[in-house]
Amino acid sequence: MDIHSNLALWGLKNMKRLVFLIGGAGLLALGGCNSSNQDQVSNAEINQPAADDLNALANDAAANAEDQALSNQEQNLDENAAADNGPNPSEEVENNVDAM
Repeated sequence: MDIHSNLALWGLKNMKRLVFLIGGAGLLALGGCNSSNQDQVSNAEINQPAADDLNALANDAAANAEDQALSNQEQNLDENAAADNGPNPSEEVENNVDAM
């Protein structure tokens, strides 16, 4: 009796109905993915800084980096100059090219 009621419920097309059921569930699931929420798009556009502001910030950062690099270079030159104050070679050693 159980076999006949199951047969009457599903019939002989079990695979076709299963494919239809899985396909319908997939379509319903994908249908919810296509909602374009314009409010979120507008909020994202509002929160973005303008291109001019970004260019000004980039220029400021570049100027600061250049100033810092020049300061470091000047400090290194000063340190090297202070460390290089050793005794000068004699006139004979300077004129002797073979010594090099």
